[in-house]
Amino acid sequence: MRTYPWKSVLTFALALALGSAGCASGGGGSTRAPGASSTRIVQAELDELPQMNGYQAIQRLRARWLQSRSGAPVLYVDGARRNEVRDLESILITDISEMRWMNATDATNNFGTGHSGGAILVTTR
Repeated sequence: MRTYPWKSVLTFALALALGSAGCASGGGGSTRAPGASSTRIVQAELDELPQMNGYQAIQRLRARWLQSRSGAPVLYVDGARRNEVRDLESILITDISEMRWMNATDATNNFGTGHSGGAILVTTR
């Protein structure tokens, strides 16, 4: 039987690459609070930032919600549409129960047109 030394080198390199990729995930688990996700900020996360307002909390925890090529997200507080997302600056973290982000498609399906930047839904305590 003929052996090919390059096969063992290739196998080792592949195993090394796959092993490194597995470690890059962060060690086997999310550091977010239970119930939190990329589209949801829960009260446990907000409790860690008691001196901030809602806008600052989003900047700290999910800055991506505020970055859109298509425009700013529309803000809803307890189901009522607000003028602009910056209205979150007037809401203290201690008054917020949770915040959710909806992509443009879901926001348009739920609320109608004018949501090219998505929507941020805030539920107060």
